[in-house]
Amino acid sequence: MSSESKIINDPVFGFIKLPKGLIYDLVCHPVVQRLTRIRQLGLSSVVYPGAQHTRFQHSLGAFHLMSEAIRELTAKGNFIFDSEAEAVEAAILLHDVGHGPFSHVLEHTLVRGISHEEISLMLMERINREMNGQLALAIRIFRDQYPKRFLHQLVSGQLDMDRLDYLRRDSFYTGVSEGNIGSARIIKMLDVKDDRLVVESKGIYSIENFLTARRLMYWQVYLHKTSVAYEQLLVNTLRRAQQLAARGDESLFAPPPLRFFLRNDIDAPRFRADSACLDHFLLLDDNDIWTALKAWMFHPDRVLSTLARGMVNRQLFKVEVSAEPFPDERLEQLRDAIARGLGIAPADAAYFLSTPDIESHMYNPADDSIDILYADGTTRSIADASDMFDIALLARKVKKHYLCYWRLPQTRPPR
Repeated sequence: MSSESKIINDPVFGFIKLPKGLIYDLVCHPVVQRLTRIRQLGLSSVVYPGAQHTRFQHSLGAFHLMSEAIRELTAKGNFIFDSEAEAVEAAILLHDVGHGPFSHVLEHTLVRGISHEEISLMLMERINREMNGQLALAIRIFRDQYPKRFLHQLVSGQLDMDRLDYLRRDSFYTGVSEGNIGSARIIKMLDVKDDRLVVESKGIYSIENFLTARRLMYWQVYLHKTSVAYEQLLVNTLRRAQQLAARGDESLFAPPPLRFFLRNDIDAPRFRADSACLDHFLLLDDNDIWTALKAWMFHPDRVLSTLARGMVNRQLFKVEVSAEPFPDERLEQLRDAIARGLGIAPADAAYFLSTPDIESHMYNPADDSIDILYADGTTRSIADASDMFDIALLARKVKKHYLCYWRLPQTRPPR
């Protein structure tokens, strides 16, 4: 690894050093530079106006934390080759390249049945071919096919550098200070035992804070009811545009990358088999969606234009949250009221009402437990080691039912 480096000034972590060579070449690669045009938090700025940061910034931050973690683990006697360090840094730098515009919206509409993680891997393999195999080791680590399994845990695990960065960064840009975890302290406490990441017992309170902060950030930021409603409005707008495109509507404007996904039925097998899908995906970013939405405001289709104006002018769905599903009778009443209020067909009223269910849990010990290392060399799961709160509560899945619908005087729930 070259001793030369470039320096980037990051608002969260300060100066980040990018070593010349593979890492710097990846940062400059068009696949990574595309992330400068995709916001990290999608539509969350509707609630937190400061949340304008990009996935590129997040990727750089995760790379920086990975460099710090490798340095700390090496200092504690864990032997890591320079080639392994560079590979795991490359893996975390590229871990989010498969994200489309507005986070997971794309996965629910334009591309079906394929996750951003799989698309990230496809892009890593494409770059690897361009770079004559320089990413082969990074891909093995990313896929958890490398003997040193703890390296994969640093990329994808309960305490991976992805989570440590996005909690710090999203807390910083949203202003939700409760999510500001002690990432430096956690990294200082990391070690390896039996090829697994462990945390020194001195760091147990930092881990408790990390788990609590993650839960708070999920329900207060990532799954905030207004953000969920705004996302549902975008999903329904894109679905209507897809329907019009399928009918052969030639007046439906869209930038070329978006037009490709609107006019073609892209499922997982086709995305994997047709290289044109990945080519168009690489050209698609937030700007394409907003450009199309502004044009759709004036489309002759009443449903599409109304939805698009809602997106552009922040006329959001009203949203209610419940622990139980909403009764069918209530949904039918809302659909009828919306159809009458907007003067549209009852079938089209479905675009103005959504009932997503969201389920989340903050800690899954069966998946990848967080283990605490004691001075005598023994380890205990955080669930057993913590005396502060019940980890089982964090491991329990929480399910919430959302009712998102177009605002009309007739659709207000009875007082």
